[in-house]
Amino acid sequence: MQTLFFGGSFNPIHHGHLICARAVAEAIGYEQVVLIPTGQSPHKPVTPELAPALDRLEMCRLAVTSDPIFEVNDIELKRLGASYTIDTVQELVRLTGTKPYWLIGADMLLYLPKWHRATELVEQTNFVVMARPGWNLDWQTLPPEFRPLQHSVVEAPMIDIRATDLRQRVASGRSIDYFTPPAVCAYIRDRGLYR
Repeated sequence: MQTLFFGGSFNPIHHGHLICARAVAEAIGYEQVVLIPTGQSPHKPVTPELAPALDRLEMCRLAVTSDPIFEVNDIELKRLGASYTIDTVQELVRLTGTKPYWLIGADMLLYLPKWHRATELVEQTNFVVMARPGWNLDWQTLPPEFRPLQHSVVEAPMIDIRATDLRQRVASGRSIDYFTPPAVCAYIRDRGLYR
């Protein structure tokens, strides 16, 4: 089964993540998307806005419970310290024996060269770049070893939902119904997250 791995903080997971990941997987002929919530993000400081890793993992599971295209993997929560993508990729290679296909948002491309062991990461990963319609990048602004990723760009639907906005809505007492699956809405309410 062709698998596309999709890592992120998923704080919280929402329909934008799910719709776009599905669209990209279908566009490139992949049958499965594996969500990998970060344990401890090296790019985002630990703040009250960041739900605990186990809560973010559970929200991912609840979001995709009845959808066979999605699976959730807790590989990054099992490690101590910062969740570096290179460590996850190398562990996936050991487990599967293949170079993983990893979904990344086009908005992250300019930061990718700053990721931990970024050159190794690009060599050991088949990146699939998810871009919104009309998105554009001057590829010459990237170091040469990252420029081949321009051949891995897949257009995704224009879904303008941001986890930041959902957290702000919850904090101000507004509903997040329809932005994320109902089970995730209920979990956030029951656990008192993002208040």
